[in-house]
Amino acid sequence: MSNIPDIAEADVSYEEKGTWAYVVAGVAVFGGYVAWLLGAADGGPLVEVSYQRPLVTAIVVSVVATVVGRVLIEVVRPSESTRPDVRDKEVSRFGDYVGGTVLSILGAGVLALAIADADTFWIAQALYAAYVASMVASSVTKIVAYRRGL
Repeated sequence: MSNIPDIAEADVSYEEKGTWAYVVAGVAVFGGYVAWLLGAADGGPLVEVSYQRPLVTAIVVSVVATVVGRVLIEVVRPSESTRPDVRDKEVSRFGDYVGGTVLSILGAGVLALAIADADTFWIAQALYAAYVASMVASSVTKIVAYRRGL
């Protein structure tokens, strides 16, 4: 038997719901972007794909999907309050710390690509992937903290 309560039965805070919307939208859009990128290459070199507009579009879609997801979650399962409490602030701080650490470490890799004079395609992809990895690390940390405690 698991110690993690069923999300449908638990009292899920407004902040936790937002974290779920953020991670699901971010991962889904990143996956869609990678699928598009591979399809656009059509077996050819990835660096020849015109990625700039789709990359910016993916980032914008991710933000919009997060907001829409959060609103839909609140419509289906309204929260008692939208004000963060002390626990929400501690969980957020801890998750942001983990995400920031991941981004710092992976950012060093992006910097290494720039120093090595890598193609801007690879620098842009690495930066986006580092951001997504950071977001996932931060969000998973927050969700685990909400479910199991700090």
